[in-house]
Order: sequence, then structure tokens, then C-alpha cells
Amino acid sequence: MPEDFPPIDLNAASEADDLRAKLEAAERDLNNHKLQLAEYVNARKRQLQAAEVERKYAYEPLVKDLLSALDNLDRALDAAKKAGDDGPLATGVSATASQFLEVLRRHGVTRIETNTGDIFDPNQHEAVMPQLSKDIKPGHIVLVLSQGFMLHDRVLRPARVIVASA
Repeated sequence: MPEDFPPIDLNAASEADDLRAKLEAAERDLNNHKLQLAEYVNARKRQLQAAEVERKYAYEPLVKDLLSALDNLDRALDAAKKAGDDGPLATGVSATASQFLEVLRRHGVTRIETNTGDIFDPNQHEAVMPQLSKDIKPGHIVLVLSQGFMLHDRVLRPARVIVASA
């Protein structure tokens, strides 16, 4: 046997296979760890987003309850206007309604501007009933019964309207 070739150590081949197996196991563990870390990070982001949405809309039930009080102030103002009353009581009710709207606005509540003649939008309006009209095109608003409101980007209460029919 020539002396140029070293003897083959069968234990070294076995050690190399053991090292390869350990390396593959370590790589699998590392990949599993990376997946678990990514799942944790994504779950944390979802949790923070859910908490933000919860915080943003937390007082929605309270605001819905308060809107009926604002409707009553608006009715009182309409009655005062029809009676020609512009005295201190009507002025006080008007100032209270304005203050009420300003407080709501500061907290993300805005009125859905709805007027007679506007196109009916089922995303923002609730049609209470149809009405024949010669002056207003079908599918347009004949009368606004109560104003609608939004909380940030969500319809809190749609405007209640009567819609012109053909």
C-alpha cells in the first residue's frame, strides 16, 4: 500500500454524520424559533390594533344615548322658531345645543350633513318611507326627520329621511 494515502478513520466519518445531524437539528430549532417569534410579533400587533379600536369606539353607547337629548334640544329650537320666540330661553337652548355639538365634535362625533334634495345614500341614511313628489327627483331626500351622526369613520346613527318616489 502506498504511503501517500492516509488510513481512513471510520470514526471520523461517523462523527461528521453526527455533526451534520446536530447542525440540521439546530437549523430546524432556529427556524421554529423564528416562526414562533414572528407569530408572537403578529399577535402583539393584532392585540394593539384591537385595543386601539376598542379605545376609539369605547363611548359609542353613551353617545348614542345622548343623541336623543340633542334631538330634543333641536325640537325645542324648531318649536321656538315656529312660535317666533327669540328670547332668552330660545337663545339659551340654542347655546346649549351648540355646546353639546362642540363637545361631541371634540370626541370624534360629527353630524352627517343631510338636506332636502340630497341623493339618498343607504350607507348614511335610513329611509323611513317613500313619498310622491313633483319637485324632487326619485331617489332624492324629500324631508329629513332626524340628523345622522358619525363616530370617527363609523356611522353611529343614520339620518332618518323620507325619500321621493316615482
